[in-house]
Amino acid sequence: MTTERNRPAGLAAIDREMVRQHADAIASYEAAAPMAARAAVSLKKTGRLLLLGMGGSHAVNRAVEPLYRALGIDAVALPLSEQLGQPLPIAGRTIFVTSQSGESAEVVRWFNETGGTEESFGLTLEGSSFLARTAPSLVGSGGTELAFAATRSLTVTFALHLAVLAALGEDPAAALAVLKAPEDHDIAAALAALEKVATVVTSGRRLQGVAEALALGLTELSRRPCFSLEGGQLRHGPMEMLRPEIGVVLFRGLDETAGLVTTMAVSAVETGAPVILFDASSEAPVTGAVTIRFAPATGLAAIFAMLPVAQRLMIAFAGTRVENAGTPIRSTKITRSE
Repeated sequence: MTTERNRPAGLAAIDREMVRQHADAIASYEAAAPMAARAAVSLKKTGRLLLLGMGGSHAVNRAVEPLYRALGIDAVALPLSEQLGQPLPIAGRTIFVTSQSGESAEVVRWFNETGGTEESFGLTLEGSSFLARTAPSLVGSGGTELAFAATRSLTVTFALHLAVLAALGEDPAAALAVLKAPEDHDIAAALAALEKVATVVTSGRRLQGVAEALALGLTELSRRPCFSLEGGQLRHGPMEMLRPEIGVVLFRGLDETAGLVTTMAVSAVETGAPVILFDASSEAPVTGAVTIRFAPATGLAAIFAMLPVAQRLMIAFAGTRVENAGTPIRSTKITRSE
């Protein structure tokens, strides 16, 4: 296990990003208002949204997909690599291309091949990037994320979406309140529960995108094959893998899918798998699961509350398994090849 004295440089870099993320998210929300208004006009005109991104950006897209759908927008999130190989029609859609660096290989190729559209917008952390130069863009505050695994970039990008959702008529008050006064939770019991697992599967229902973001970070940092399955997909067969060596991390919010997450938690506990439940619902705790309880919340308020705590668990989990966690050995921060 790492200590402050011998903390790997990669994790120390992530710590620096994490400390800044709430302030940068608030600044991003405020600065994005004019471009968010333009994006909202486009969405009201088309009624259809295609969310394109890779890695953590795709996880963000998956997390906000249901939020736009709840407003009556036909929203679909696809990996940009999939759109390049098996494209959905882009005519008549508003398109959000998300890339924290604005320089990913797929982003450059998509614009070079399609030329973009009049209804295309970028979401990025780098105002001088290819993406920001090529398309009207919502630009997050604080500049490019330097650490390997996405943490601050996720929170900031969610704040950019909050600006768009507010421009569409959503009340941002609850989400902003969480950013201004984040909840702090002890992760020691959750980390101890995962001490002997070989891998972790994450899952949610309406919060599935957050589960996918966590699984990606766990894999990148711990170099273990952690992965995510939407709750229904986990139920349809993959339950066979669950046993004491497989950790399960679930996300439950204050929404109509909370009961389904509850039944999954009960089923997972019965297999002997250690179960961690990030819970912003009003439902009762699940016996046998380690519950990290948040104030009841849904949508981006729930995401902003849970994500930083889940990130801390992700970082601590990796720190117990990899000596140089946070320093990539097969990847780069900006993926410039396909």
